[in-house]
Amino acid sequence: MNDRDAPAPAATIDTTDEAHSAAEAATSNTSDEPQADLFGFIAPEPAPEPAPKTPAPRPPRAKREPEPAPITAEFAEFAGFPAASAARTAAPPAPKRRARGVLPVVADEATLALAAGLPPQVRLGTSSWSFPGWRGIVYGDDYSNAKLARDGLTAYAVHPLLRSVSIDRSFYAPLSIAEYLRYAQQVPDHFRFIVKAPASITDASVRAERGEPVAANPCFLNAQLATSEFVEPCLAGLGAKAGALVFQFPPLPDQLLADPAAFVERLHAFLMALPPLPPTPDGPCYAVEIRDASLLTPRFVRMLRAAGARYCVGLHARMPDPLRQAAALALMDGETPAGPLIVRWNLHSGFRYEQAKARYEPFDKLVDEDPHTRDALAELAARYALAGQSVLITTNNKAEGSSPLSCAKLAQAIADEFLRLQGEITQGAQEVHAAHVAHGEAEAAQEEHRATAHPGHDEPGAADD
Repeated sequence: MNDRDAPAPAATIDTTDEAHSAAEAATSNTSDEPQADLFGFIAPEPAPEPAPKTPAPRPPRAKREPEPAPITAEFAEFAGFPAASAARTAAPPAPKRRARGVLPVVADEATLALAAGLPPQVRLGTSSWSFPGWRGIVYGDDYSNAKLARDGLTAYAVHPLLRSVSIDRSFYAPLSIAEYLRYAQQVPDHFRFIVKAPASITDASVRAERGEPVAANPCFLNAQLATSEFVEPCLAGLGAKAGALVFQFPPLPDQLLADPAAFVERLHAFLMALPPLPPTPDGPCYAVEIRDASLLTPRFVRMLRAAGARYCVGLHARMPDPLRQAAALALMDGETPAGPLIVRWNLHSGFRYEQAKARYEPFDKLVDEDPHTRDALAELAARYALAGQSVLITTNNKAEGSSPLSCAKLAQAIADEFLRLQGEITQGAQEVHAAHVAHGEAEAAQEEHRATAHPGHDEPGAADD
């Protein structure tokens, strides 16, 4: 299970500040204008007294005296004033009305420099964005979960290291074109989304409210339903900003795991029945994420390659460590990466979801850093970036404690690994060039030696003398 970003109906308006302002305006209406009674009658104003023929000159307007200092509770007690009077006098002014949008945090120079050092095809992000605990990390002020879910994506996308995000709420119910379009309108052109297919398509079981399976899902692996409720609205709304359309399969029932070959064959037929994606550079792709380690076999990987789908590296307590999953990618691509790298760093390997959630909330700091996973992902990302492939990695708060801070650490590791691999490539190229030059010089020296040892041997007619 992943973070669920709350639904974001476009027509919903946060009226909290407006209601407060309206109430203040209503209670502050203390003008001297005549007021209507209950029946709408307004008493006539009294007739003005006749003015003298020669009015006295108006004295100059006196300067406004400064407001007296508020009465403190201590002074009120000393002077014998009622305590309530002191409280009213010392009350702070009403807070100013806050802007309706969400303010982004201002990135420091180190963060800007780190973002500039990342390869442009590397896009890091988080699972959802509606977390009030990210104040000072992603957002510049306090906001509710609902406010961030509705209006926070624009501020999120301003962060120089956050160039991707996973839309997880699509897993729980299909989204409309309008909802996808609203997300796309809040982010810049370089931004990419990882979008999860609805569980109604990828979960083999119908589940009760607490998640326990109660029946077989008749819509499981229904390609027609996946096309109409997921692929088409997602592509129509997100357009070029759709990065990876992920089919994440929850743990399968025992009867399906008992015959993995049959499941792999059925999954292959499902993927082949989906509409083809536009073959554009840096365009969207289909990806498959599993939660059963027993399915991660050569047969499964070869099937994905044949279907034109990518294996999504899913880091979860139920799955192998990143090195074994990297081996699956090597089997899929060979020595040279042949497609985008899709990673979802979901959960710390030592905890279950609810344990990690309780341990890490409010997700404002790193609690259990995982350098082993971080370094493995950095090596993968650097290799794929050097090969010119797109890299999409999203991190969950339950991975280390705070996904934006995990992204910052991962970004630094990727930048360092990218420079290291670049140095190795440059050094290797220099060594090859030096060996080639040395070989050429050796051949030239041998030719010169032969010419000196046998002068005129190669001249025409020399052998007839």
